[in-house]
Amino acid sequence: MPSYKHDRVAEDIRREITVLIRELKDPRVKDKLLTVVRVEVSSDASFAKVFVSDLKGIDGAKEAVAGLTAATGRIRREVGARLHLRKTPEIRFIADDSVEQGVNLFKKLES
Repeated sequence: MPSYKHDRVAEDIRREITVLIRELKDPRVKDKLLTVVRVEVSSDASFAKVFVSDLKGIDGAKEAVAGLTAATGRIRREVGARLHLRKTPEIRFIADDSVEQGVNLFKKLES
């Protein structure tokens, strides 16, 4: 029987992290056009992988991940407070280049 709780929690975490990224003052994160591509939550909801992409490429995403990793404690605390989770998952940020690949594919289709 499928459980939709993990999908719902993952989507809620994605939404809140997207808002929190806009509020961060770290220069590695602030001046970037970041997108939270997806969030994968473990079966016991103790870990969450957050895939972050930058429109300018994978190098920008890696730099932003360094800034987000430095702010993981604050982000985790805010996500737990806003979502009223019993157990807030440990968050791990991963650089992703899917948005850049999508933009390149779109450019190829246009030409």
